[in-house]
Amino acid sequence: MSMTEPRELLIHELGDLYYAEQLLTKALPTLAEEADDSELQQGFNDHLAETEQHVKNLEKAFEALGETAHGERCPAIEGIKAEHDKFMADEDPSPDICNAFLTGAGSRAEHYEIAAYNGAITLANGLGEDDVIELLKKNLADEQKALEKLETVAERLASAKTPA
Repeated sequence: MSMTEPRELLIHELGDLYYAEQLLTKALPTLAEEADDSELQQGFNDHLAETEQHVKNLEKAFEALGETAHGERCPAIEGIKAEHDKFMADEDPSPDICNAFLTGAGSRAEHYEIAAYNGAITLANGLGEDDVIELLKKNLADEQKALEKLETVAERLASAKTPA
């Protein structure tokens, strides 16, 4: 079956985001456990609560479109998770290296989500789906804040290890 309508693409993109957010609800507790930095741990734990709300917002977005929420397998987020899993298994990083790696891995996920939400918002805007736009913008704002927090932690960790 060929996709021919922008609405079909919006539903597909929502499914992609739904899958990604659900995967992240499972991954974030692991990241918090792996982190050795209290601010980083807290950031992952705080973002877990936000991510759980993102799932609910996406369910509402599907509902606003008269659709049942469903995930579309997302190779991009799976790749970010696989990269994390491989690094942790292969490199046995020290706590400092682990923290630095986790800020980068988290940032990669946030950048992906930000791009995906921006694309979905653009589609929803073109279709005049104001209720969907509002829900997606809430999620996008959280993702942008999470990225800013990760970047702040990454800079602090890097400057603490830089020789004077």
